[in-house]
Amino acid sequence: MARISGIDLPKNKRGEIGLTYIYGIGRSAAQKILTTAGVDFNKKVNEWNDDELTAIRTIINDNFRVEGALRSETQLNIKRLMDIGSYRGIRHRLGLPVRGQRTKNNTRTRKGKRKTVANKKKVTK
Repeated sequence: MARISGIDLPKNKRGEIGLTYIYGIGRSAAQKILTTAGVDFNKKVNEWNDDELTAIRTIINDNFRVEGALRSETQLNIKRLMDIGSYRGIRHRLGLPVRGQRTKNNTRTRKGKRKTVANKKKVTK
């Protein structure tokens, strides 16, 4: 079993895809890592030998910020934006879209479930 940065990589996936299970490593970063380590992209994770696994681990630890360190850095960046009161920080605080999307129709992911507001009843004479 391949364990890198506290993550168990899936055994039966190709190396290129398996590395993307680590937070902070996408497809292009995985390809760079495997190229540097001299491992074929199409080689399955369970076919990696100890030397290849050690090389991949070393490259990730030396050149990439992944998992906990990356998550905490991201949270600190968001907290800094909120503390200085920037536009982006205020949007984070209010739970609204941060990157300029419209909010009239499609922002359910950020705003959460709809909160229905009842209409005023018309007065009958």
